[in-house]
Amino acid sequence: MANQPRAEAGEDEGAERAESFVDALQSLLRELPGLISDRVELFALELGRAGSALAHIVAWVVAIAILGITAWLALWAGVVIALVGLGLHWALALLPVLLINLGAIAFAVSRVKQLVTRLSLPATRRHLTMQARAAPVGQAPQPIPPQANPHDDDGHAS
Repeated sequence: MANQPRAEAGEDEGAERAESFVDALQSLLRELPGLISDRVELFALELGRAGSALAHIVAWVVAIAILGITAWLALWAGVVIALVGLGLHWALALLPVLLINLGAIAFAVSRVKQLVTRLSLPATRRHLTMQARAAPVGQAPQPIPPQANPHDDDGHAS
């Protein structure tokens, strides 16, 4: 009979723990909608702020582009005027401007062609389709060909 009080005390502690756990769980379930709504509200506010910032960034980029183009045209007009002032015919004075700009265009087009492949998210597609290319049981898996480093020429992951 000496063991009976200990057993009852252990049962009481177990019952108290179970009640404490149930109370904590009920409390968490009561507070969960508030916790979620707070986070959703914060997300919505930050999303609105980010959208406003993006609109301002786009406006500034447009202004910068207009000013940059104006400066670029003024620079080349100055170069052409200087070459004509040195006695070059105006058609020959325009030739270096034309060649330099065509070279810059060719470089930009080649860079865009390199970057356009990233629009299809190649690493993500490889990662998500890796299971589909799994080798049948008993065969060695085929090696996945190495891909270009995402930090190639530009030094930035894009």
